[in-house]
Amino acid sequence: MNSWNTRLGFLSQRVNSVLDEQGKAALQSYLDKGGNFVAIHSASDCLRNTSFFGREVGAFFDYHPPLQNATVNVLDGSHPSTNMLPRNWKVRDEMYNFKSDPRAVGAVVVLSADESSYTDDGVRKFDQGTPHPTAWYQTHGAGIESGGTAGRSFYTSLGHLNETWQDGLFMAHVLGGISWVLESKTTKAMNQTALVGNGKKDSHSESASTVATAGVETTLSAAIPQGTNAAHSTAIALLDKVAVMPIVIILWSTFYWNRLN
Repeated sequence: MNSWNTRLGFLSQRVNSVLDEQGKAALQSYLDKGGNFVAIHSASDCLRNTSFFGREVGAFFDYHPPLQNATVNVLDGSHPSTNMLPRNWKVRDEMYNFKSDPRAVGAVVVLSADESSYTDDGVRKFDQGTPHPTAWYQTHGAGIESGGTAGRSFYTSLGHLNETWQDGLFMAHVLGGISWVLESKTTKAMNQTALVGNGKKDSHSESASTVATAGVETTLSAAIPQGTNAAHSTAIALLDKVAVMPIVIILWSTFYWNRLN
C-alpha cells in the first residue's frame, strides 16, 4: 500500500516483505513523530533486514522449540500487562529465542520463560540475555532516528494458538500492554502539541473509524486462515478500541496502523 489516506491500513504478506521501501519510510516517519507501537508473537520475525524495525520491536526472533507446556515467570508485576498474571504463569505456547537482548536497546523485560519447565534442544547462536526474555516494553521506542520523538513500544512473544486468544489472562496481558502504550504523551490523543495522531475523538473521527474498521474486517476475513476465528474477532475488537488512537499494532505478520499524519 503506497497511500496513507485511510485511517487504518492492513497488509498480510510474507513475513519478511510486509512493507516496501516507501512503507518502511512511512513507518519510520511515524515513529520519529512519537507514534506508538505494539508487536505480538512473530511480528519479531518481520522485516528481518530492517534495523530500525528490530530496535523498535526490541529484538528479532531466532528460533523456538516445539510447541509445549511451559511456565512463564512474571518479573515485574506492577506493569499493566502483567499485574493480573500469576507469578508463575502456566502456558502452552512457543518459547521464542531471540537474536539479541532487548535490554540492550533499553527495553524492560516483564515476562521470562522458565527454561527448566520445557525442552529446548535447539542450538543458540546469539546472546539474548538472562533471564530469558518473553515480553517487554520500551518507554522510549528505540526505532527512532536521531532527533526523533520516541513513543512507547510493547512486545509479547506469546500468542501462537487460536485458543490462547480465548484465554482471559492472555487477553488481559495484551490489552494491558496496549493500554499502557496508549497513555504515551507523545501523541495528540494525550498532547495537543504532538506531531502524530487525531486528537480528541469527535463524531467525524468516530464515523471514519467505523468505516475503516469494517473495511479491515472484510480483508481479515479473507486473509486470516480458517480456524482462527478467535484471533480474527480479537483483532477486530482491538481495532475498534484503538481506531482513533495513534498506534501501530503488529499481530503475527499482519499489520494494522492509523494514518501517520
